[in-house]
Amino acid sequence: MDSWTECTLSKFAVSTKLCGTVNTLGGRDAMQRDLDRLERVHNLFCDTNIMAITKLHGLAILVTAGITGAICMTNTNQSLCQLSCQTDLNETSPMLPRRRDVLVLTPWLAPIVWEGTFNRDILNAQYMQKNLVTGVVTFAVKKYVQFIGGFMSSANKYFLAGHQVNFYLFTDNPEQTSHLQMAPEKKLFVIPVQNHSRWQDISMSRMDIISRYIHSQFQYEVNYLYSIDIDVQLFEHIGVEIIDTLVGTISSWQYTAHRDRKSYETRPESQASIPKGEGDFYYTASFYGGSVVEVYKLTRACFKGVMKDRENGIEARWHDESHLNKYLLYHKPTRLLSPEYYWDEELSRPRIIQVKRMCSVRKDSNK
Repeated sequence: MDSWTECTLSKFAVSTKLCGTVNTLGGRDAMQRDLDRLERVHNLFCDTNIMAITKLHGLAILVTAGITGAICMTNTNQSLCQLSCQTDLNETSPMLPRRRDVLVLTPWLAPIVWEGTFNRDILNAQYMQKNLVTGVVTFAVKKYVQFIGGFMSSANKYFLAGHQVNFYLFTDNPEQTSHLQMAPEKKLFVIPVQNHSRWQDISMSRMDIISRYIHSQFQYEVNYLYSIDIDVQLFEHIGVEIIDTLVGTISSWQYTAHRDRKSYETRPESQASIPKGEGDFYYTASFYGGSVVEVYKLTRACFKGVMKDRENGIEARWHDESHLNKYLLYHKPTRLLSPEYYWDEELSRPRIIQVKRMCSVRKDSNK
């Protein structure tokens, strides 16, 4: 920790009666670990002058060039609650998140991405320097082939526009893809796949297929990999603000629900079981991802849970999504995407949803 940061933190700690932590070797070591761990949050806060963030007794201390602000984080048990910032910067400063109505950091200090909390120009410039390739996995089997055109055309336009993306489309009807036109930086790989009689089996087999293809192919072709449902359309840009080691998307159905009302699997005999009183956010299986290595770990673990349940004659409440939530409870995401990134069109739009980037497609039950 540099001397300026140490001095600033010490002054803040004295005023808040936390000097006992700052002025001990163990306390300083703990803060340094947090500073190292939180370097990635820097990019989300839209300014290169942010030097560090650390956590002290339930407070996150935002240390900028000459400015220290205390960010008070409340518990997520009740709802996706507000994170308040006290600082002598004005509200239009690019140094701080511009959202005061939503939670922008998790209790474990992972950023939650909302409209107004990032500068895409800065992120694009940094991403371009690394020459990265991102992959997207999606499945279109049986009647879901009807969504291929809408998903692919909107993703081609709005998903990581201007960056290299490999789309891996698993389908039992490859001829439905012959008309698709892709941007020069986008590539489409159509992979034949067997369908199943039940949609639940199709859903739960995705984890196995993704992990197997990561091992045999994807790890050599992409740096990051995201799984997205085929029955969605993108309406606004989804950019490099989604890129991180392990990324989950908060469900649009349950982002305000108390943890006891979230749709976790609670039966202890299931491998997806989350004990009562545990849990933080509820994640949708419609959009998740991260580095190819971490997605491999996630999909392997979830598929093993599915198979163990099958051996025991049990099926998790929400199938692969239940296993995803169990995994992300004990392997915390390094970045969360707000419900803006997957909004269910059956829901009315609340005021905090400033933009709907990707939405589910209303289905015709007759098709």
